[in-house]
Amino acid sequence: MARISGVDLPGRKHIWISLQYIFGIGPHIAKVICERAEIPLDKKADDLDENEIRRIREVIDADFKVEGDARRERAMNIKRLMDLGCYRGLRHRKGLPVRGQRTHTNARTRKGPRRGAMRR
Repeated sequence: MARISGVDLPGRKHIWISLQYIFGIGPHIAKVICERAEIPLDKKADDLDENEIRRIREVIDADFKVEGDARRERAMNIKRLMDLGCYRGLRHRKGLPVRGQRTHTNARTRKGPRRGAMRR
């Protein structure tokens, strides 16, 4: 089982699919990584040898932010919006939808479970 950026890649899947288990790598970036590391897309993650895994690690370290760095950057971006006091930052602070969705009846994912009507 290959381990890249602290993530165990699933072995029975194609390498470009397995790379997507790493935070910060989607379908397009996974294909770019395979292309730069000169690994065929249809190769399974279990079939990689140490040299190929090393090449993948080098490509990722050189060109992409993944896992901890990507999570930290996203958190800092949200914190910056909240510190500025802009509309998006206020929505993050209140735990409401940020991108203009309605909240009168929906938005249960952001707002949490319903609070029932208070009884006397």
